Amino acid sequence: MKILALDSSAVSASAAICDDNKILGEFYTNTGFTHSQTLMPMVESLLNTTQTKLADIDLFAVCKGPGSFTGLRIGISCIKGMAMALDKPCVGISTLECIAQGGINSKGIICCVMDARCNQVYNALFKSDGKTLKRMCDDRAIALSDLQKELNAFTDTVYLFGDGAYVAHSFFGNDKYVIPSPVNMYQRASSLALCAQNAYNNGSYINASQLVPNYLRLPQAERELNNKKQLIK
Repeated sequence: MKILALDSSAVSASAAICDDNKILGEFYTNTGFTHSQTLMPMVESLLNTTQTKLADIDLFAVCKGPGSFTGLRIGISCIKGMAMALDKPCVGISTLECIAQGGINSKGIICCVMDARCNQVYNALFKSDGKTLKRMCDDRAIALSDLQKELNAFTDTVYLFGDGAYVAHSFFGNDKYVIPSPVNMYQRASSLALCAQNAYNNGSYINASQLVPNYLRLPQAERELNNKKQLIK
């Protein structure tokens, strides 16, 4: 099965094509350029480089969130457009689950954190035995202070993955928390494709019209509006 996977959930962006858990090719950028300008050119170059026709793709995968609201919409729109045109199935994978794949060989607690600003992070916890991952909680938006209290209860080594790793490490302020190599720290489309393969094998796939983002919290404009309404009351 050939899978085309796209991630544009944060500042970085990546695209990968995998075939039965074999990575045929992957492009990754972390330049801060607008995803609407870079994502589809990466897909085109990837298809050309791997000599793959778009019609040969069996499954389309994308990080569905949490993450940048704009980035998520761009990635999901690209996948929906291609999958709908070819009438192919889709898989939307948690960005945090994708990040966790980088820590699968690290024995301990894999703490995935994406910077949500204002001393908050998008977070999920996983337990790794060095070979497999076990999810410990649902994706959530959580204050760093609350996350620190929760992590203090663990005796296992805690590894911080994701673009919020340095923010969290600085906030926690002790040596209990390990930051891995940048090579493994961030979400990548190749990890997304492997997650998508597992999801498909378990029957967790959908059609393009069913694919929607998971923001975890309201956009800032809506939050500010709700705060104003509360003040008026």
